[in-house]
Amino acid sequence: MKLRTMLGAVAALAVFTGTSLAQDTTVKIGVLNDQSGIYSDITGQGSVVAARMAIEDFLAKNPDFKVELVSADHQNKPDIASNIARQWYDQEGVDAIFDLPTSSTALAVAEVTREKNKVVIVSGGGTSDLTGKNCSPNTIHWTYDTWSLAQGTATAMIQQGLKTWFFITADYAFGHALERDTSERVKEAGGEVLGSTRYPFPGQDFSSYLLQAQSSGAQVIGLANAGGDFINSVKQASEFGIVQGGQNLAGLLVFISDIHALGLQAAQGLNLTGAFYWDMNDKTRAFSDRYQKAGGPAKPTMVHAGVYSSVLHYLEAIKAAGSKDAKAVMAKLKEGPLQDELFGTITVRPDGRAIHDMYLFQVKKPDESSGAWDYYKLIATIPADKAFRPLDEGGCNLGQ
Repeated sequence: MKLRTMLGAVAALAVFTGTSLAQDTTVKIGVLNDQSGIYSDITGQGSVVAARMAIEDFLAKNPDFKVELVSADHQNKPDIASNIARQWYDQEGVDAIFDLPTSSTALAVAEVTREKNKVVIVSGGGTSDLTGKNCSPNTIHWTYDTWSLAQGTATAMIQQGLKTWFFITADYAFGHALERDTSERVKEAGGEVLGSTRYPFPGQDFSSYLLQAQSSGAQVIGLANAGGDFINSVKQASEFGIVQGGQNLAGLLVFISDIHALGLQAAQGLNLTGAFYWDMNDKTRAFSDRYQKAGGPAKPTMVHAGVYSSVLHYLEAIKAAGSKDAKAVMAKLKEGPLQDELFGTITVRPDGRAIHDMYLFQVKKPDESSGAWDYYKLIATIPADKAFRPLDEGGCNLGQ
C-alpha cells in the first residue's frame, strides 16, 4: 500500500499562552481521500491544498504553533482507509483526520477514530448515518449529508409537481443512504417511489439501469450516485433521449466539477443542493481565487471549502482548549456558534452534525452563463434549522 504524504506549514514552537501544552507539541493533521479514482476531482489533491491553506492562515495569526499535514489515497476502500488511519494514529502521531469521501470509508475510519480517541471531521463522505445510528463523540460531519441533499432537491421537485420517482443507486453505504433519505422526503411530500435499481460501485455502463428507469414511467429518475458515476449516468441518459422523452433527471449529489465536465448544454436546468458555490459572494470568490493560486486544480467544490473550514476551526479549538485531547477539542467545537468566512454561522450539535445554511441551485442555460465556471443560479436558501435532520430523529443518543 503506497501512502502519499505532504508536509504542511511548520512553525517554530508550539507555545500556548496560559495552557499546559508542552512546547515541543506538534499538531498533526491527515487528509484521507480519493486521490486517483472516481472522486479525485471533487476531493483529492484539492482537499490537500485547502487544508494547507487553513494551516497557513492559522499560523499567520498564531506563529508559535507547530502544525504538520500528511495525506494519503484510500482508493475508496474501507479496509485501506482503516489501515491508514490505524498507522497514522499508532505510528505517525496524527491527531485528526479530515475529508473522507465514500461513505463506507468515512464510517470505517470513524470507528477506528473512536477506538483511538482521536478526532475525525468528514467533508467528502455523505451518509447521514455518521450522525445517526453510527454517531460517535469523536466524529463531526461538516459539509453536507444525504438527508440535507434530499431535503433540498426532492422537496423542490415535488413542489414542481414531479411526484413519481425511480432511483438508480450506487450499491454501497452512500448510495443506500441517499436513496433512503430521498425516498422518505418524497413520500412525506406526497410523492411516490415506483422502484429502484442498484449497480456495483464504481459503474461504467448504465444502459440497463437507465432502461429500467425509463420503462418505469417515473417523472423523476433520481441518481443516487456522485462524481464520475453521476457524469456517466447523465451522458448515457442523454444518449437514450430520456429527458427529451419527458422524464426528469435529479442529481442528488452534484459538484461544480461535474457540471464543468458535462457542459451546460447537457446539464442545463438541473436542480441541485449544495453547501457552497464559489461565486456566492465576495468572500467565496476571494477564497476561490486564493485556492487556485495555491495550487487548486480548478474552482473549489463544497468538499474543498469544507476541508478548509473544518481544519481552521479544529486548530482554533485546540488553541481555545489549550489541549489536543479529543474530548476537550470536541467540547470547544460544540460550545457555541462558529463564525465562518465560507459557510456563515455554524453550530455543531451534540450528535456531531455541523448545522449551517444549504442552498438550492439550478444549472444555467448556455446563454445565461458569462463563461467558464459561471454555472449556477441561486433558487433558494435553506436555513440551517431546516436544512438538516432534526436532532431527535437520527437515532443518535449523544447528548440526548
